[in-house]
Amino acid sequence: MDMNNINIEEIVKQVLSGMTGNAPAAAAPAPAAGGAIPKTARVAMMTEKKHFELQEYPLPPVGDDDILVKVEGCGVCGTDAHEYKNDPFGLIPVVLGHEGTGEIVAMGKNVKTDTAGKPVKIGDKVVTCMIFKDDPEITMFDLNKKNVGGADVYGLLPDDDVKFNGWFADYIFIRGGNFGSTFFNVSDLDLDSRILIEPCAVLVHAVERAKTTGILKFNSRVVVQGCGPIGLICIAVLRTMGVENICAVDGNQQRLDFAKKMGANTTVNFGDFQGIEALADGVKTALGGHLADFAFQCTGNPKAHSNIYKFIRNGGGLCELGFFINGGDATINPHFDLCSKEINLVGSWVYNLRDYATTFDFLKRAKAIGLPMSELITHRFPLEQINEALETNLAMSGLKIAVINK
Repeated sequence: MDMNNINIEEIVKQVLSGMTGNAPAAAAPAPAAGGAIPKTARVAMMTEKKHFELQEYPLPPVGDDDILVKVEGCGVCGTDAHEYKNDPFGLIPVVLGHEGTGEIVAMGKNVKTDTAGKPVKIGDKVVTCMIFKDDPEITMFDLNKKNVGGADVYGLLPDDDVKFNGWFADYIFIRGGNFGSTFFNVSDLDLDSRILIEPCAVLVHAVERAKTTGILKFNSRVVVQGCGPIGLICIAVLRTMGVENICAVDGNQQRLDFAKKMGANTTVNFGDFQGIEALADGVKTALGGHLADFAFQCTGNPKAHSNIYKFIRNGGGLCELGFFINGGDATINPHFDLCSKEINLVGSWVYNLRDYATTFDFLKRAKAIGLPMSELITHRFPLEQINEALETNLAMSGLKIAVINK
């Protein structure tokens, strides 16, 4: 008899059940003794606006090019919150979660390396990036030719027979072959860092876009407007690059205080000023009597976009990255705000494959210089409390909200 094939834990449960007359209490599907993969697992299915249901389905068979990942955690993105509140993308029913990470528990025989060519094996920690179903020739070396705007993402895929399409689940199924999945082996990063990869890649991409203007340099005076997770990470990316003269602008003093921990040397609370001219003078004072060489607009608020031009010097630069969905129209004066000042304006929307690889190095560098990246994750919820996690995000009660599996 092969003792390795005997499930000792299951036998003990059966014996105890017979002794007590009660079956073991139902619990979340989990690997059996010896690390076996369960036959079924749960997903947090968004079945209507502002409502997730935990639903259990059979895990799909793993093909020669597929990967099955046991989810360890996933951040809650503003995009998740928008979908949860209003379903602007028309995805219901859907399993959300695209800031996730977990451990490979099964993979097909053809899977040897990740998208960057790094070897992978059972037990490695991974994250997913974009899905190029319509552009399978994409490579790591296309740089800015393609960003995620032309691709799909796990966690924003409509429900289908696979079910395990998002990271708000016990497992996620990474499809191989012509599906066009991309993924990275990030076993050298801790769980918090891995959860932060996706939002950090957004800011790595934005800063790379800003650098194309030729204005953003080590000694630049920089304004970052909006100190939610995106703005705070923006400050951290700039600080790891060596930029030291950073002014953070927000109306929440707690967030401004945290901005200093992330690398801002001055802050401006717009609630202390009446009118845009007074606010612009406040920013100028914070920058030592100068307007900014470069500004990052991270709020998604049209009024904030209209205001930020007043903070920038003639010939300066602006990166707008706050509008991940349609947030409405902004009003500017093209002559005074843009043309006469010769502002160099770039837009930034999400990231590309190369930005992911750069982000891994950013997170290591940020940790090495003592930036408190893990403190961005202020709330951690189990999968069973997914609705509470999204409500916390909508209430803006913390910074980064995460769902952490047991």
